[in-house]
Amino acid sequence: MNLAHLHLVMNHVPTVGAVAALGLLLLAFLRRSDHLKHVALEAVFVIALVTLPVYVTGVAAYREIRELPEISQLAVLMHQDAALFGFMLVEFAGFLAWIALWRWRRHGQPGPGLVPAVMILMVLSLGVMGRAANLGGEIRHPEIRAVGAAALTGDPEQFVATTISHYAVYSAWLWPAGEALHFLGLALSLGVLFAVNLRLLGVMRQVAFADVHRLLPWGMLGFGVNLITGMFFFVGQPGQYTESAPFFWKIVFLLIAGANFLYLTVFKKAWAPDASDPSLADKAMAVSSIAAWLAVLYAGRMLPFLGNAF
Repeated sequence: MNLAHLHLVMNHVPTVGAVAALGLLLLAFLRRSDHLKHVALEAVFVIALVTLPVYVTGVAAYREIRELPEISQLAVLMHQDAALFGFMLVEFAGFLAWIALWRWRRHGQPGPGLVPAVMILMVLSLGVMGRAANLGGEIRHPEIRAVGAAALTGDPEQFVATTISHYAVYSAWLWPAGEALHFLGLALSLGVLFAVNLRLLGVMRQVAFADVHRLLPWGMLGFGVNLITGMFFFVGQPGQYTESAPFFWKIVFLLIAGANFLYLTVFKKAWAPDASDPSLADKAMAVSSIAAWLAVLYAGRMLPFLGNAF
């Protein structure tokens, strides 16, 4: 089993998941149920997390088949561009969904306009991801292509992924600036999550959990900066990453770290007035988050040294 197999297993998550999340949101509005809205927002955030390995394995799958003579390079580039736009929409929806959940935890309501904005973004992402899925099917299945689409023509340089790759390679300042932002975002996320998770483990007992919880948006901001700059590196030079085992381990541990953001936002035990000693589940999540971030640091640092990708 290679990464192409994994992509085939996971590639329906952004589309099918978006349909399920939208269905929950619509049902929540029809029933006027805050509980259903909460569940739908959690689902959107989980879909955004899982969409990251879907996109990454898709690029890896292309590199597995790019030498086959029957593969149209233009069809693949069209598929990749649609997938990239869909990915950005899903991630932005996931970010807004998390903000709504965080505000719900602190203020008892998600904030004006956040839930409708998430719904609109998911509708747009469903349309774009549906097109990406259709284009992906056409790469190897000519029988489903529209009439007249058998022979694709166009300039490969006009596609967004190709343009990003060009700037990543030839710009003298863009890659170094991205690296600086990447490490600043990592430090911000790591610092905030260390503080919150150490509080769960019993450190700083004199500080109320609600006080350290208010730092989480800064940690999510750092996580977003990491995601944007990391995707710039990946789209700019995918060959450096698709053949690198530490990179894929880094993705796995980032998913665990992202799940920790959700857990810290929606769980209730530490908010109880008598929560002097968090539960075993809370402590296990705190330990796994700290371990995951240390693993992310290690895997990222080992990219040039383990494997032959760099």
